[in-house]
Amino acid sequence: MNRRKGGYPRPLDFRDGRVDMSHGSGGRAMAQLIEELFVAAFDNPLLRRMNDQAAFSVPAGRMVMATDSHVVSPLFFPGGDIGSLAVHGTINDVAMAGAHPRYLSAAFVLEEGFPLADLRRIVRSMARASRAAGVPVVTGDTKVVERGKGDGVFINTTGVGLVPEGIDISSERARPGDKILLSGSVGDHGVAVMSCRENLSFGTAVESDSAALHGLVQAMVAAAPDIHCLRDPTRGGLATALNEIARQSGVGMMLQEAAIPVRPEVAAACEFLGLDPLYVANEGKLLAICPAPAAQPLLAAMRAHPLGREAAVVGEVREDPHRFVQMETAFGGRRVVDWLAGEQLPRIC
Repeated sequence: MNRRKGGYPRPLDFRDGRVDMSHGSGGRAMAQLIEELFVAAFDNPLLRRMNDQAAFSVPAGRMVMATDSHVVSPLFFPGGDIGSLAVHGTINDVAMAGAHPRYLSAAFVLEEGFPLADLRRIVRSMARASRAAGVPVVTGDTKVVERGKGDGVFINTTGVGLVPEGIDISSERARPGDKILLSGSVGDHGVAVMSCRENLSFGTAVESDSAALHGLVQAMVAAAPDIHCLRDPTRGGLATALNEIARQSGVGMMLQEAAIPVRPEVAAACEFLGLDPLYVANEGKLLAICPAPAAQPLLAAMRAHPLGREAAVVGEVREDPHRFVQMETAFGGRRVVDWLAGEQLPRIC
């Protein structure tokens, strides 16, 4: 029998083929899947060595590591898919420490019967996102579970990065008098996924804001090195992220509803679905908390970056032993922006 390069009798069938249990067995079929799909897509010198780990040198400094598992449903949605989301989500978690993301790992849990065409589409999307961000996938893992024991594909990504000297950004550093800045409109990702999942049409297409934010963060840190807190408001949205920071820092917050950007189509979709945009997930936005004198230079730096054009100062940090997040409404009233109760949008990332 004539064998192709790599010792495999025939190439993977990326048109009609499906994942089977042998692709996770550790044998020849798994090696072929790794070589013809994952290594081909993510190709870089560290990954090409085909070890069970990646060894690399790092400059002196503080290391940052973050890990995230992605179970979004549906796998493909307007503006992205589970692959690009898995890259962006972990890069952003690393970047929220003010770090420069350096490397990623990727682990796949595949369900028996999952179409190889869809898997290749996801992996290629991950590879494009990784290369665009300049953060390579250097090691990974693949497991296969029986049909009916998974949901197509789940992806875990872990990222490492380095914090520049003199930068100390952490969620317990918010102080009374600090200003709260938001990089853009809220709720886009959650509404995009939900509209696709429920086959809803709102007249205007709503796309996910999924994006890697480390370039924006680096521009912000250069303009205002004394940023106190950064957070990407993903699950639970802006409201949950601010409540987490308020609890960690022992402070209260006051938001200005009129200052918070919400796209009209997102606001309309949320009204139709009975959702509050403040609690809807984002995947390409960040909030920053900084000393008041730094707010305007920081805002200018954010607006100068493509991912921060809609940036706004949306509130301030206040003394409050109860650690409440409150908001002055557009109608002149005041409301508590409390913790999310229950799960508003499951499987959103």
